[in-house]
Amino acid sequence: MNIYAIADLHLSFDGAKPMDIYGGQWIDHTVRLEKNWRSMVSEEDVVILAGDLSWSLKQEGAVEDLNWISALPGKKVLIKGNHDLWWTSANKLNRLYDNMYFLQNTYYKAGDYAICGSRGWICPGDIEFTTHDRKIYQRELVRLRMSLEEAKKAGETHIIGAIHFPPANEGLEDSGFTDLFEEFGVELVVYGHLHGTDAHLKGLKGIRNGVEYRLVACDYLSCRPLRLIPGFCKGVAR
Repeated sequence: MNIYAIADLHLSFDGAKPMDIYGGQWIDHTVRLEKNWRSMVSEEDVVILAGDLSWSLKQEGAVEDLNWISALPGKKVLIKGNHDLWWTSANKLNRLYDNMYFLQNTYYKAGDYAICGSRGWICPGDIEFTTHDRKIYQRELVRLRMSLEEAKKAGETHIIGAIHFPPANEGLEDSGFTDLFEEFGVELVVYGHLHGTDAHLKGLKGIRNGVEYRLVACDYLSCRPLRLIPGFCKGVAR
């Protein structure tokens, strides 16, 4: 079994928000993503999808996008992104598909690894951080802790963290998210949200205090899921 990760699919098969208008890696990105995915991922593999999956505002509008994801090989573990406004109750969503797990407040067991995570949010120290943001930030910290605690209670010792937002501010300072990943001994963290060359350079990458951080935004990965397991070790993820 392999474990892969990718974020920010930004699907819109209903044509409401085609991504081609952004150029670059977004031109025909679903065609290239599907080709790469099918060439790499088998039905026994697990793919972490770290948020911003569909532009739809409501669940019924996201069905075509979710069906497209479901039809791809492998089991998928989905994290909510800031644009996933269609995401309602995780319990209800988890009754829709046999090969997709909508992760919230708990964890997903993938072989020897537990996948834990939350949406996350912008961190204190960002220039746009407000009092309103602090409330959401604190709530997402609670969700992440719940997820990590569930894995630890079950005796899981190898943990992959998945979060949509970068786990640190633009200054790459420590945050509540990085503190939690360190507290629970998380080995590897994947995240998305950052788009474009300038933004890609700003994300936290590499090892910090024993935790490896990997940006897996779709355009950053050239629409090619990143294989995490096997192939990952501290300092080397390929």
